[in-house]
Amino acid sequence: MTQEPTLIVSVRRALHLLDAVGEAGRPLPAKALARRVGLPLATTYHLLRTLVHEGYLVRVDGVGYTLGGRVSALVGGPAQAAAAGVRRREILTGLRDELSAAAYLSVLSDGEIRLAEVADSATAPRVDLWVGFDDASHATALGKAVLSALPMGDRRDYLHRHGLADLTPHTVTDPRLLLRQLDAGSSYALDREEYALGTACVAVVVPAAAPPAAVAVSVPARRLPGVLSKGEVLRQAARRLALVTRPIVTI
Repeated sequence: MTQEPTLIVSVRRALHLLDAVGEAGRPLPAKALARRVGLPLATTYHLLRTLVHEGYLVRVDGVGYTLGGRVSALVGGPAQAAAAGVRRREILTGLRDELSAAAYLSVLSDGEIRLAEVADSATAPRVDLWVGFDDASHATALGKAVLSALPMGDRRDYLHRHGLADLTPHTVTDPRLLLRQLDAGSSYALDREEYALGTACVAVVVPAAAPPAAVAVSVPARRLPGVLSKGEVLRQAARRLALVTRPIVTI
């Protein structure tokens, strides 16, 4: 007699969900995935939660689920990593052109907040990075956004290791005040001339990024209200960046 192999039902269901997400080529909500694989919605949510926790899927708020970095690590290679880098630059360039502002991407790497990408131009110049992120994350919108994505204990540890240098008259140098600002739950992280006089910056967290990442634009301070009025453009760029799941290389 030929013995049938022992199959784990939950594993098969999880793999079917991964197949459905991969075949779609775009983020899908849980209800659509449940219909595609023929599972009850409650079961689908349990499996999706596990796959997100393990890094095989990424949940993008308001959009759905897409493949995560663990899948890319299994099947990716140099060509895929290069393609992801090109896609990130395209997103930042589009953001720069739409807001007429230099665009930036930062990421937490080995416990440090690093600059990963910049898209600027003659008409949208980047900020003069006269102080490195190691000494200035507390004064930048990018740094604040990444810190806001960390648990409170990790925020405190980061600030304890780096201190809060006084860069301009507007820089927040009291760690208690900065921690309250980070815990306020605002949609944006702001730099109101805290890093460089005359320059403002707006940043948002890249949803579900692992490690935490943020995207931002910088403008002359007088243009800050206009950029905030178009905040959905920045949030949309963050959602698009969330779909580029390869690890981000810093510069």
